[in-house]
Amino acid sequence: MTLRQRKYFGTDGIRGKVGVFPITAEFFLKLGFAVGRVLGKESSGKVIIGKDTRISGYMFESALEAGLSAAGMDIQLLGPMPTPAIAYLTRTHRAKAGIVISASHNPFSDNGIKFFSSDGLKLPDEVEFAIEEELDKPIETVNSAKLGKATRIEDAPGRYIEFCKSTIPNKVSLSGMRIVVDCANGASYHIAPYVFAELGAEVIELNVDPDGFNINENCGSTNPMPIQRMVTATKADLGIALDGDGDRVLMVDHQGEILDGDDILYIIARYYFQKKKLSGGIVGTIMSNMGLEHALQKLGLSFVRANVGDRYVLLELQKQGWLLGGEPSGHIVWLRSTTTGDGIVSALQVLSAMFETKKSLHELKQDLQKYPQVIKNIAISEGSNPLLSPALQKAVKESEILLQQKGRIILRPSGTEPVLRIMVESEDLDKVNSIAKKLADIASLL
Repeated sequence: MTLRQRKYFGTDGIRGKVGVFPITAEFFLKLGFAVGRVLGKESSGKVIIGKDTRISGYMFESALEAGLSAAGMDIQLLGPMPTPAIAYLTRTHRAKAGIVISASHNPFSDNGIKFFSSDGLKLPDEVEFAIEEELDKPIETVNSAKLGKATRIEDAPGRYIEFCKSTIPNKVSLSGMRIVVDCANGASYHIAPYVFAELGAEVIELNVDPDGFNINENCGSTNPMPIQRMVTATKADLGIALDGDGDRVLMVDHQGEILDGDDILYIIARYYFQKKKLSGGIVGTIMSNMGLEHALQKLGLSFVRANVGDRYVLLELQKQGWLLGGEPSGHIVWLRSTTTGDGIVSALQVLSAMFETKKSLHELKQDLQKYPQVIKNIAISEGSNPLLSPALQKAVKESEILLQQKGRIILRPSGTEPVLRIMVESEDLDKVNSIAKKLADIASLL
C-alpha cells in the first residue's frame, strides 16, 4: 500500500515566503473557498480566523474571508491572537474549524496557515486531502442569499486570559514575584503580560510593540539573550520568553540561565507526578536530551520519542494514552488543559510548581543533568537532500564509532526552513564539539 502524498500541506500546515507560491493572496482566496466547500458539505457553520502580528496577515486574512464567504461559510475574526488561543476559542465557540495565519518563529517576510478541527486538534488527514482536491477546482460562488457573513469577536483576549488563569489552582498567587515577559512582538503582546499581572506578579514587559515587521526579530524564545540581560539587570525572579505565535516558551532563572523545553517538561512532569496527577509516561522527540530521559526514568516515568513537531508529540500522546509531552524548542502539550502547545499555560504550570514547593526556578531545574549537546544549522538549497551524500554518511558512521554508543547523532532537514539540523550529544563535550564541527564542515560543502 502506497502512502498518499500531500500536494500543499506539510507536517503543520503550509508555510513559506510571502509572495512566493503558495503564500500568495490568490492561493489563500482559493484555499478559503476550498475549506468552505469541504466543511460546508454536511451543514453550514462558522470558521474562526486568527493571526499573529506580521504585516502580511492583513492581506491573507482578507483573502481567506472572501473565499470562505464565497463558499457560504460564516467567519468570526479574532485579530492577533496566540495559536493556542485560536484552538481554545474554536472549541468554545463550537466552530467547524479554526484557522491560524502565522509562520510561528520565522521572520516577518514569511507567513503560513494551519488549521484546527472543531475539537481544537489538527485537521484529520482525510480533511486535508479533501481540501487539496477542491483547490484544483474553479471557484463557483454560492447564491447571494447564501453568502457567508463576517463578524469580529471583540472580547477574545479577555476570554483567553481567563482560560489561562483557570489552568492552575486558585490558591496559586504570584504576589511578590518580579517576572520579565518577552512576547517577541508577536501574537501574545496583549495577552501574556496581563495573565501574570492579574495573578499578582510585577511584570516587566519586553517586546510588546509589534509594528508588522519586528516579530521574532532578535527577541523571544528563539533569541533569549535580551531577556537574559533584562532578568539580571532588573533582579527579576525569572523570565518568560514566547515565540511569535505563542505556542513555544523558554524560561530564564534569576541567574540568567536558560531553561529550554526539556527543563520545563521535566519540572512539570515531576510536579504532577508527585501530586499523583500524572502516570504512564512522557513523550519527547528525537531531539530531546538523553539527560531528560534518564531523569524521568529515575522518577519511574516511561519516556517515548516522537518525530520533531508538536503534531507528532500529540499523536504519540494519544497513542499511548498519556497526558504530557514536549520538545526542547519549548512546545509543551499538557492534555489536561490544552490540545496544542501553549507557551503561557506551560509557564503557569512551572510557576504553580514554584509556588507549592517554595523553590526558585533555579532550584527546580537542578535534578535534571543534561548531556552536552550541540546543534548546528547548515543552509541548504531548496529541494536538496544532503543526507544522501556518501561523504556525510561515511562521516556519521565514523563519528558513531567514536561515541561508542554513549551518545547520539541526529541529522534532519528542517520542516520550516531550508537548513540541515545537525545534533550531536554525548557525555564528552570535547567529542561533541569536534564531531559537530566535522559534520557541519562537510555538510556546508554539499
